[in-house]
Amino acid sequence: MGNKILMYLFIFTLLFCIFIYVNDKRILDSKLERIENLQEKLEQVEADAENSMNSTNSEDYFSLKNNEDAITYFENKGIDYDNLILRIEDAIISKNKAGEDNPLIPVDGMEGDMRINKIKVLNHKWVIADFTDGTYWGEVFLSYDVTKDGDIQFFTEKSFIYPQY
Repeated sequence: MGNKILMYLFIFTLLFCIFIYVNDKRILDSKLERIENLQEKLEQVEADAENSMNSTNSEDYFSLKNNEDAITYFENKGIDYDNLILRIEDAIISKNKAGEDNPLIPVDGMEGDMRINKIKVLNHKWVIADFTDGTYWGEVFLSYDVTKDGDIQFFTEKSFIYPQY
């Protein structure tokens, strides 16, 4: 009788060990699969971040702040370029006056006054700006010149209005 109890106890212990092994293996496999999925997502996010960084760098290629030749141009003329982008943007936006079109835009507003909304200083000579009257919109290409005393003069080169659909 003692041998049968020991045999049943041994079989029960063996079955219990097998059950624990199978259960733990299933949990471990589930956790490993989740880790692999998270690693794949992490790699994808890192790749997206790198692509975003590269596209940001390529978008800023045409910018006064990243153009060493343009900065050197202003340094050689004795012009402080540190806040020049802000001064150019302020000078253009300040031409938006209540009740009249911006004089830098060669198109009269059809549904209201034409106003410049967004500006990008491309280099030491060129600016591109977005304008709208609330219904119609377009872009204008400006050239500019900074005098020795810091005055900024703008010249409208080209512009276009997007067709309304």
